[in-house]
Amino acid sequence: MSTPADILRQYWGYSQFRPLQEDIVNSVLSGQDTLALLPTGGGKSICFQVPAMMKPGLCLVVTPLIALMKDQVANLKKKGIAAYCIYSGMLYKDVERVMEAARRGGCKFLYISPERLQSKLFQTYCDGLPVNLIAVDEAHCISQWGYDFRPAYLKIADIRSFFPEIPVLALTASATPKVQTDICDKLLMKDAGVFTKSFARANLSYSVLEETTKVDKVKHILDRVPGCGIVYCRNRKRTREIATLLQLEGISAGYYHAGLPQAERAARQEAWINNDIRIMVCTNAFGMGIDKPDVRIVVHYDIPDSLEAYYQEAGRAGRDEQKAYAVMLYNEAELTDMHARIALQFPSLEQIREVYQCVVNYLQVPVGSAEGVYFDFDINDFARTFQLNLTTVYSAIRLLEQEEVLQLSESVFLPSRVEFVTNKESLYAFESAYPALEEIIKVLLRTYEGIFDNAVPVYERQIGRIMLMEDDDIAALLHQLHQYGIIHYHARRDEPQLCFLQERVSASLLRINMARIDMLKKIYTDRLTAMFAYARNTDTCRTQQLVAYFGEKKAAPCGVCDICLKKKSAPLDTAAFKRISDNVIALLKQQPLLFPELQTKLPDVRKSDLMAVLQFMNEEGLVERDDSGRLKSS
Repeated sequence: MSTPADILRQYWGYSQFRPLQEDIVNSVLSGQDTLALLPTGGGKSICFQVPAMMKPGLCLVVTPLIALMKDQVANLKKKGIAAYCIYSGMLYKDVERVMEAARRGGCKFLYISPERLQSKLFQTYCDGLPVNLIAVDEAHCISQWGYDFRPAYLKIADIRSFFPEIPVLALTASATPKVQTDICDKLLMKDAGVFTKSFARANLSYSVLEETTKVDKVKHILDRVPGCGIVYCRNRKRTREIATLLQLEGISAGYYHAGLPQAERAARQEAWINNDIRIMVCTNAFGMGIDKPDVRIVVHYDIPDSLEAYYQEAGRAGRDEQKAYAVMLYNEAELTDMHARIALQFPSLEQIREVYQCVVNYLQVPVGSAEGVYFDFDINDFARTFQLNLTTVYSAIRLLEQEEVLQLSESVFLPSRVEFVTNKESLYAFESAYPALEEIIKVLLRTYEGIFDNAVPVYERQIGRIMLMEDDDIAALLHQLHQYGIIHYHARRDEPQLCFLQERVSASLLRINMARIDMLKKIYTDRLTAMFAYARNTDTCRTQQLVAYFGEKKAAPCGVCDICLKKKSAPLDTAAFKRISDNVIALLKQQPLLFPELQTKLPDVRKSDLMAVLQFMNEEGLVERDDSGRLKSS
């Protein structure tokens, strides 16, 4: 029988597990509910993929990241492992096809968004699914105490009723002790095994710089740190501006944000991964699920609004365990502005209702309709049209998502749809008059059942293969048929989509739990306060401060952050000198010690400082060496 190490070697080509991975795998194999906290790049996917491969049946993987699930499915298929994904925007028949394959045993990994878990279609198939493990990625999203709460996560535990004997593995890169407890409670875990890898990253040097002219500092940093990197910005416009300025300075840079077309985002990401672009200037939409080990520098041009987000984003540097740098730039004016924006991020009931009313006006949605319907939604155009503050709009829609009224997906693929809108007699006449369009008409009628009576999904690439033409040429022919009034052609969409999760109601009747929003506002304010304290800190080791936030209280100073380096170079003051000399005398009164032994007992004291203190004490006759070379008090 294969061991976990055999499976790891056979499918992933690794000779051994990373720290904690094997312990997590064995916990899952024993049938125990398990919570795994592994830093960004710590190899979380291995923790569910290996045990799932060792057991009959399939692993159900819940993740909110569409791009991540698509990448992992593609990577598994390259290894010859059957994997599928189900996400928002997929057609009913495509979901049904995937579920049939899963029920018949033709699927080893089924990736699914938390929203899809609640669909009637999915739950209809649950009784017949041979599930061997439920893996919940980004598990911190289940907690309202976390920084990225998503209400759909609260319902994940409902699925356990279909698979009562199946263990759950929850995975996250960053969760405070309070959030860890919440994860276990909300997922109905029983006696969960909790595995936490230290949040300290020995190879990662953290620095915070107070700067007014940040662009110049970014250029200075990138000139001094070779290799590829990421520059995180708060807004989309700034990504383009900074990338352009870096290019003018001779630095290979691109920009990335969720507002770019999907194909363009994919191309830019690929160019950066292949080192065709050295620096990616981006919003926090970039980086999720990207496993590029050789990132040498991550710069935060703007301060994030939580230590959780900062830790995850900074942690994309140095995954190869080689020396890497995480630098955050800030100024006091920025912190003042962020604090002032709290009110915009938690709008009043009146403001939320106003945004909702503007949305239904913008999309022309009548009362009592639109439940489950997707609409193209350009949030920037929407805010401009109604002269609304963009932050307030984002925040109101986010809160409406949490209230399960709306859902805004950054990118949802919806295939083209075609319906014939003429009768057969007119169609025959049209074919005679326009013979150049006759072939595509016949292909549509032969290929897509019911197309003469209903709007059905069509695929330009499939038609192109039949007609030996390119996708764009097929789209042009379909546009012609649409313009002639023969068909209604709704072109495929890969743009931000807004979906109504419940039927549209009058804005005045919209019910919002404002007490919950007030609680979220307090939680957010507390996180912001912790982030500000990190930025302003001038005394405590950055790593110690970060890991303490996540409940790790006994970490040693990292020795490589800006604070530690500053302390190393600073001369001893009188108080520090006295503290060291008092400790030396106390230790030597107990027993004589060799210098290395004394150094071991004073791990927080620099070697150079200890030597300077001993030299002074020797000159003053306070210490001396015995015949064996040991130091002793005089």
